Amino acid sequence: MIALGNKAFFANKKIFQSKLISKKAKLKLHFSVIIPVVTYACETWILKETVNNRLMFFERKVLWNIFGPTYENGFWRIKSTQELDKIIKKKERRFNGGLFLRVP
Repeated sequence: MIALGNKAFFANKKIFQSKLISKKAKLKLHFSVIIPVVTYACETWILKETVNNRLMFFERKVLWNIFGPTYENGFWRIKSTQELDKIIKKKERRFNGGLFLRVP
C-alpha cells in the first residue's frame, strides 16, 4: 500500500519539486492520484496504530515536499505538522475507513 504510494510519488517527483507548478495544483495531484493509490482496497485492512502512523508519515512526507522548507533566523528547517495544517487550512487529518478526512 505505502510502497505503491511511494512509487506513484516518486514517478511524479519532478512535478512536486517544480517551482513552475502551483502548490494548489500539487495538492490536487496529491489528493487525486497519490492518496487513491495508497488507499486502494483499504476496506480490507486491519487498521492498527502502526499502519495509521505510517500513513500519516507518508502524507506529511508528500506535503513537506510540496510546501518545502522554511527559512527562519538564518537557518532552513522543515515545516511542522501544525504549520502544514495551517497552510492547507485543515485543523485535523486522520485516516478513517480508507479516506483521509479533513475536518474544518
